[in-house]
Amino acid sequence: MISIYKTIDNEQTLKSTDSIEAGCWINLVAPSREELILVSKKTNVPLDFLKAALDEEETSRIDLEEHNLLVIVDIPFTEMEDNSLTYDSYPLAIIHTDSLIITVCLKNSKILTDFIDKKIKSFFTFKRSRFILQILYRIASYYLLYLRQIDKKSLMIEQKLHRSMKNKELIQLLSLEKSLVYFSTSLKSNEITLEKMLKLELLKKYPEDQDILEDVIIENKQAIEMANIYSNILSGTMDAFASVISNNLNMVMKLLASITIVMSIPNIIFGSFGMNIPGIPFIHNPNAFWIVYAIAVLICFITILILRKKQLF
Repeated sequence: MISIYKTIDNEQTLKSTDSIEAGCWINLVAPSREELILVSKKTNVPLDFLKAALDEEETSRIDLEEHNLLVIVDIPFTEMEDNSLTYDSYPLAIIHTDSLIITVCLKNSKILTDFIDKKIKSFFTFKRSRFILQILYRIASYYLLYLRQIDKKSLMIEQKLHRSMKNKELIQLLSLEKSLVYFSTSLKSNEITLEKMLKLELLKKYPEDQDILEDVIIENKQAIEMANIYSNILSGTMDAFASVISNNLNMVMKLLASITIVMSIPNIIFGSFGMNIPGIPFIHNPNAFWIVYAIAVLICFITILILRKKQLF
């Protein structure tokens, strides 16, 4: 899908347009080969640049060819799966040309839709280097946002784990831990790319742009630290609660074993007095049933007291 936007100077508003012209922003989301060829011919951008972000395994990097600058960074995604949020990262390509900006991604991202929905202040499509930095800053902000969501979600799962005997919660924690690993790997890869961008002449023209890039690097490092801290906490929590689940199960088994012992006592007594042989005690006593019943209850009561004293009941 191809979407073309341009900031109108007089109105300072972002408007959609059908033609590719200087100062516009071309946003490609899961484009077809025909769309890629069309954009490549219209903008003189190498087809390899446009196709780079369509590979999920593409790593964060910078590439420069003639007057075209390619910046690939990993951006965070969250999706609803099995009634729960899952987190992952995908590559986003930002291509800077002499006259316009092109973004390419496999999926529609909230990071870019925030610009389309005019949630970003002082955003202009014709300020190409500033636009790239604003996208990078938004990426770092979303990483921090999703990391806080993961932390809150793990706390909710931990509360359920206190009384759980199932693996469902542990599997959910494992999914969150995998998300943190993905985020940590992507953030470290982005960090290398951001450090390389500091050396670009393109971003040295305006001191404000360099300040914004330094802010982006700080935000990215903060996200890396958060991801590492949450990952370590989550790993320790999973080990601890695996033992908790096992202990909960042992407690239930211990209770069931104690109940089985207590319930077997009346069976033994009633079975003994039920034998049809001479010499059974109380055989001629009219109150034999109640005597035997009382004996069974008394022995059960004594057994319960012994089990409770040994903390088995």
